[in-house]
Amino acid sequence: MDEQTKRMIQQLKANPAMLQSLMQSRDGQALMQMLSAGDQGASLQRAAQSAARGNPAEIMRMMNQVMQSPAGAELVQRINRSMKQK
Repeated sequence: MDEQTKRMIQQLKANPAMLQSLMQSRDGQALMQMLSAGDQGASLQRAAQSAARGNPAEIMRMMNQVMQSPAGAELVQRINRSMKQK
């Protein structure tokens, strides 16, 4: 995961309103679909719980997987750009 994406994640952790706005956006919904594909979101749920307890390793691994595909990388870039505008 690149530094820009790590900064975006930290920014979202610090700003719940921004996170809510992202999750309601088209790109946020697309990201959630990519992260929850395959097991109806069970892995994402476990990763989110782990991150909430202070261990973000699993959610970072999932983000890295998303970013391996061209569509996922472009999606994360769009989200990064939109976060800079807010």
